Amino acid sequence: MINDDHHHIENDALYSNLNVNKGVENVETVNADAAQRFLQKKRKLPSVDEFFEGIRRGDITLLSQAVTLVESARPDHHKVAQQVIEKCLPYSGKSIRLGITGVPGAGKSTAIEALGMHIIKQGGKLAVLAIDPSSERSKGSILGDKTRMEELSSQSNAYIRPSPSAGSLGGVARKTRETIILCEAAGFDTIFIETVGVGQSETAVHSMVDFFLLIMLAGAGDELQGIKRGIMEMADAIVINKADGNNIHRANLAKTEYASALHLFPPTQSGWIPRVETCSALEKTGINEIWDMVKEYVEKTNKNGYFSYRRNEQSQYWMFESINENLKSNFYNNPELATLTESYKQKVLNDEISSFKAAQELLNKYFNKINQ
Repeated sequence: MINDDHHHIENDALYSNLNVNKGVENVETVNADAAQRFLQKKRKLPSVDEFFEGIRRGDITLLSQAVTLVESARPDHHKVAQQVIEKCLPYSGKSIRLGITGVPGAGKSTAIEALGMHIIKQGGKLAVLAIDPSSERSKGSILGDKTRMEELSSQSNAYIRPSPSAGSLGGVARKTRETIILCEAAGFDTIFIETVGVGQSETAVHSMVDFFLLIMLAGAGDELQGIKRGIMEMADAIVINKADGNNIHRANLAKTEYASALHLFPPTQSGWIPRVETCSALEKTGINEIWDMVKEYVEKTNKNGYFSYRRNEQSQYWMFESINENLKSNFYNNPELATLTESYKQKVLNDEISSFKAAQELLNKYFNKINQ
């Protein structure tokens, strides 16, 4: 038995036609000190002032880093992010915030790209914040907006940022609102917030935008059954996309149906009468009309005072939402209560205590602990 680690069996006499060199000992391929210095440098965050100054001059790299801090679950990142947001706050609020939703397959991404390119050609700066659904397995984004908006993502005056929801919609919605502030401070005068058109994300998006646009598709069954009444009630406009080729007639029929349905809803607080339009994002038809309609809405609501009233209402709403979220997070992240919660859960499952009493007792213990 040969114990030499560098001996190769191929060098035995049995294999006279083969010859394998010993090779060399393993050596370090990277200077350890240099690697450590690189990692330390890489980990070092810019200061709050560096973030703020970079964002104000439109530095996309620093803006993206700041958004990453906003999305981070780390307490130290959260602290820095809040300081940056506070400094940016006086420079925010000067954009048009547009929420865009619709059923999957309605061509939202193509419509967003067509509308975005129209805005940029008019000299605007656009940020697209997409609340992306996440894979339950990998927690990664499914949609990948940058790959779906190639032309728009290559523009220097456009910024596309997907936020994977990862099962925590409330947190993502709050972080999206904070990201709006950073983007506005960076000089973006139009903010699109796209959502997937499934679940409760529309309500959250509606609570942070000025204008809510619902994109629909004609000729795919009973249109009025294809979307929830609640989402239709939130819409300031409905756009029937893919109104091209053989689909133009069906798009016009769908437009009539939706317009009739909208008349059944009560008048809006804003004084704006929701409209239905058709467009073809692919052929770029009807895009100008959509943007003109948004600008008309902003002008009208600025004149009657509803625009600023709604912004103030939204700010209050998000203050209370943040309180709710922080209380919830504080409760569930308490290690002592986590153990207690597990034991109460078993009691509920064994019918030893009602769900309501268990919740009340846990909350009493939580508040007693706070008051100690």
